[in-house]
Amino acid sequence: MMKEFKEFAVKGNVVDLAVGVIIGAAFGKIVSSLVEDVIMPLVGILLGGADFRSLQLVLKTDADGKVLSAIRYGVFINHVLDFLIVAFTIFLVIKGFNKLRNSKKEE
Repeated sequence: MMKEFKEFAVKGNVVDLAVGVIIGAAFGKIVSSLVEDVIMPLVGILLGGADFRSLQLVLKTDADGKVLSAIRYGVFINHVLDFLIVAFTIFLVIKGFNKLRNSKKEE
């Protein structure tokens, strides 16, 4: 059984998948930084200095005005932008890969 597991674990597809997951995780951090540290501050300046991370709908506060419960839709906007950038980047990579693959088929 151990031999079978070893053969399974070192097959090309499993190793390729592991490499893809690791690279994907690192790429996700880069995209998050791009959105949070570069894009959103610029968008905030264009919209009059708004900080999207602080945008929220307060549902409940205590007697001192401290927020106890809120819908933090600004953070959600950041995550949506993260997703859109990742999805678009993957689209471009796959489109380029398919174009390269199709050009090799024609040769």
